[in-house]
Amino acid sequence: SPFNCSFQAMEREVIAAFGKGEPDEIMSSAFKLKVTREDIHTLKNLRWLNDEVINFYMNLLVERNKKEGYPAVHAFSTFFYPKLISGGYKAVRRWTRAVDLFKLDLILVPVHLRVHWALVVIDVRKKTIKYFDSMGQKGNKICETLFQYLQEESREKRNLDLTFSEWTLHSMESHEIPQQLNGSDCGVFMCKYADYISRDKPITFTQNHMPYFRKKMVWEIIHQQLL
Repeated sequence: SPFNCSFQAMEREVIAAFGKGEPDEIMSSAFKLKVTREDIHTLKNLRWLNDEVINFYMNLLVERNKKEGYPAVHAFSTFFYPKLISGGYKAVRRWTRAVDLFKLDLILVPVHLRVHWALVVIDVRKKTIKYFDSMGQKGNKICETLFQYLQEESREKRNLDLTFSEWTLHSMESHEIPQQLNGSDCGVFMCKYADYISRDKPITFTQNHMPYFRKKMVWEIIHQQLL
């Protein structure tokens, strides 16, 4: 089991992954996704995470939840929200062919705002749509857009209208969730919000955990298993 493997051994693997090598060498592939050495290098301290790393990590969360009996989660790709914005519901209608969002507990939507990552969490059980931003920005518009998407999805897939008054849309305030203290860790914050929320755990980490989380994510992506 990976948990028996010593911290030193893990550290060596991370150092090797960050080391020299062909940028397009594939370090991990699963979920029809590939992560190259160049992608892994975005996990070095103070680098911005890219779509490949984030999408791979989100898939690991979904798998972990299935296996370990945590809430049932669907994570949209980072490409979902831009597609919804640019093309409306029609452009993403087929994205849920294989999944009934309304039978799930949680839906995770990574949102990329030009140079910043944030996360929207739709809690189907509690009928809430919450926006998590490690720089304390407001995402009310984004929550409304995603409610609108859910509304259309519900009409399309179950011929049913959602009642807006039953739903709570909320941008998390900067005092409610941990905030980043630099300009580069938003992607890691977003991934870890998703990790804690998908286990129904209170979000207790801080900026100080980021260097550790980055290394841990390297190991988890290479081994396709969350620690």
